[in-house]
Amino acid sequence: MFIVGLTGGIGSGKSAAAARFRHHDVNVMDADIAARVVVEPGRPALAAITEHFGADILLENGELDRAALRKQVFDNPEERRWLEQLTHPLIREEIISSLNASYKTHSAPYAILESPLLVESGQVALVQRVCVVDIPEELQLARATARDSNSAEQIRKIMAAQLPRAERCAQAHDILDNSSSLEALNAQVDALHAQYVQLATKPE
Repeated sequence: MFIVGLTGGIGSGKSAAAARFRHHDVNVMDADIAARVVVEPGRPALAAITEHFGADILLENGELDRAALRKQVFDNPEERRWLEQLTHPLIREEIISSLNASYKTHSAPYAILESPLLVESGQVALVQRVCVVDIPEELQLARATARDSNSAEQIRKIMAAQLPRAERCAQAHDILDNSSSLEALNAQVDALHAQYVQLATKPE
């Protein structure tokens, strides 16, 4: 199975790019969904997180309060590392399972793994090619602040916890420039889709 890793910093437009790949009937596995699944009520990861951080990290319905957890880990690098060591292997297993289970139901001969921490988490080892959605950092901050309910300060902390822009682009085989319009982004995705179809069907 030919898998392309789609990544980019917070607010860069990964979701918009992923939506355009889906337009071409590409199976897109969202690592964020896998991250939510592994901490669902009844899962071992949630029990470990609750034991470590306390019951205040839970919502009234027993689900994880992701916003409260985010504040704790981004203010404390040691706590973030603890959480990553717990969840990253579980997320990886969930991603592999979901990709194997669903890619055959799509017409495109390749799949997309959409992940904000593709490189940082080691998920890059699961893909054959890396595509980065890239925008200038100030535009990234402005878009993420407008989209999310977090403050600019909180967004900056999230950006600081992610791979620096230059390093992320250095890992890329392909870069999607999302500093312009949605139409411009879609045109770039369309061109990459044709390229990925060729790569995925190329005889070995």
